[in-house]
Formats: sequence, C-alpha cells, structure tokens
Amino acid sequence: MIESKAKLIKLLIFDVDGVLTDGMLNYGPDGELFKRFNVKDGVGIKLLQQQGITVAVITAKDSQPLKKRMSDLSVTHFYPACNDKAQAFAELLTILSLEPEQAAYVGDDVIDLPVMSQVGLSIAVQDAHNYVKKQADYITIAGGGEGVAREVADLILDAQFDLDELYSTPRRGGPTCPPFK
Repeated sequence: MIESKAKLIKLLIFDVDGVLTDGMLNYGPDGELFKRFNVKDGVGIKLLQQQGITVAVITAKDSQPLKKRMSDLSVTHFYPACNDKAQAFAELLTILSLEPEQAAYVGDDVIDLPVMSQVGLSIAVQDAHNYVKKQADYITIAGGGEGVAREVADLILDAQFDLDELYSTPRRGGPTCPPFK
C-alpha cells in the first residue's frame, strides 16, 4: 500500500522543526538562533529534485539559518512563517497543476494534520506526537533531524525508480574537485 502511494508522488512537502531538525531551538548569548540540519537529508532532497520530484517546505517558523539551508538546497517552494499550511498546500497544487494524491507530507505535530489529511501519502517522524502518528500512512524509522528526509526520499525513489541504477549513476553538474597539492 505504501509503495503504491509512493509511486504517485510528484511533490514532497516537509515541515522543518521536528522533521528536518530535532525540534530543539538553540539560542546564542545575543539571541541568535542556531539550527542543525542533517547532511544526508540534503542528499535526499537533491536526489528527489534530480528525478523531477518537487520538494517544498511549509513551516510555522522563520529564521536566517533556515533560509540559508533552503537556498543551499534550491528549494524554491518555501513557505516560512506560515500559519495556514492547508492554504499553502492548496496554492502549491494550483501552481504545480497536481492532484492531492500526487503529494506527500512529512510532519511531527498537530499543526501538520490539516495537510496530512489531504495528501496521497502522509508521513510522521518516529518521535512525532502520538496523535499525528495515528493519522499517518507511514512512520519513519528516523526521528526528527536524524535523516528523515533521506529516509523518505529513498522510500519514494525506490517506488518509482531502480535504486541500484539510480545510485550507481555518476552525478553531474556539481563542482569539480581541486587538484591535490
């Protein structure tokens, strides 16, 4: 059942705090916010994008570290400080000309349920609120900030492509390595 839903996915949406991060807010002495992201998630997001799957982020929070990470990953459908995730989801469907069953959403708390209830594949992280996990089609093995995006990317990519072939193909378009001195 999960594989059949994953085969249809053309849009993967992530919440941030508690999904792409561990959900902890770390403030420095001058009030600056620090966020920690998993590098494996970045690889998963890039792999999805390379295969034509759109990645979006809808989050209630906004910060410079988050903007920098989304820029680094070329996530163009980024909705920071979003208090109505369902409205952002509806907008994404219109912009991308997709149906709800072609979208997946990864969340961790009740603020994510309005979108999770509409998508074709709803995903909760391992350490999500229990009520959210009960509503999800799939619960990740990883907890928030521990490689959730990579796990979900592999789930979707495995349903749509031959992973052995996909992962053995050299990546193009990245920077070349400088010569060893």
